[in-house]
Amino acid sequence: MDRESAYLDYNATAPAKPGVAEAMADAVRQGGNASSVHSRGRAARRLIAGARAKLAAAVGARAGDVVFTSGGTEANRLALAGTGRSRLLTTAVEHPSVAAFCPPGRHLPVDGAGRLDLAALERALAEGDASDTLVSVMLANNETGVVEPVAEAAAIAHAAGALLHCDAVQGLGKLPLDLEVLGADLLTVSAHKIGGPAGVGALVLRPGQALAANREAGGQEQGRRPGTENLAGIAGFGAALDHLNAMLADAPRQQALRQRLEAALAGAAPVFGRQAPRLANTVCLAMPGVPAETQVMAFDLAGFCVSAGSACSSGKVQASPVLRAMGVAPDLAASAVRVSIGQETTAAEIDAFACAWKQLYARKQAAAQG
Repeated sequence: MDRESAYLDYNATAPAKPGVAEAMADAVRQGGNASSVHSRGRAARRLIAGARAKLAAAVGARAGDVVFTSGGTEANRLALAGTGRSRLLTTAVEHPSVAAFCPPGRHLPVDGAGRLDLAALERALAEGDASDTLVSVMLANNETGVVEPVAEAAAIAHAAGALLHCDAVQGLGKLPLDLEVLGADLLTVSAHKIGGPAGVGALVLRPGQALAANREAGGQEQGRRPGTENLAGIAGFGAALDHLNAMLADAPRQQALRQRLEAALAGAAPVFGRQAPRLANTVCLAMPGVPAETQVMAFDLAGFCVSAGSACSSGKVQASPVLRAMGVAPDLAASAVRVSIGQETTAAEIDAFACAWKQLYARKQAAAQG
């Protein structure tokens, strides 16, 4: 099988959508610095403004409240550092770019399905100064696909006087997003998860939400994020957003493919987070007794691209902290891989992967017995 025809790692990065490369090339050819006042500069500003307006419309925000960044990680860090709140509370299953920012003891527990313990959030808010607290809860987990109760967490946070940031990087293009419905004060998104280019993302603010001005290197993005804007990347982001409705409409088909895979491996492959609402495209499953790293390499040789843990931890395949936080035994957590599908994934690819999974498992079992 042609391995490029079996790409099952959409949560790491999605293949470029039609029109993205062309939009980026046009932006490079056009040139111009959006901070310049001449005609080329004004053209660059219009291009950025167009992408800003598209993203704002996609998440129910105002265009002026969209801050373009170098990606989801920078947007997360900008949110965590920019509200003026010195106390951070977050879940035990957050993306590394958030989890590493939170001091020990402030990672809120999740249940066995990977969902935030809302009672624990209430207790944590009551134990400190909520008016100096920022709560950060991801919308959907990048490893398990589990959807977190963000709206409920936001209501609890706001009632106590805290703010809430939501890392929605895995949600854009997979779930309908509305800043007001979520109740988030700050929202992180990234282009390459929806078929845009890597290296560009955004932090979106609710109306009236302040963000500490950062003018150390310039006044771009209304002084909130210095540095010359990535014109080509932002143009590509805008082009990818044109496909958002089609991506959302494909979710039922992707869910059917996910269920097809789970049914094919039922009884052999434990699936994590299946008791909770999940993204339609994501399944995190274990091959008991076979290390995740071994599986990833074996599947790659067989022509399938899957991953273990977060793609931001490249070269560091290890037992997933997310699964450990869910109470999964260390040896089982160390045997988990993630399959994430997209618009281009076919039933034939899912069936072929299920067959490859069974063959690898059978070989490893035979080797262990003999």
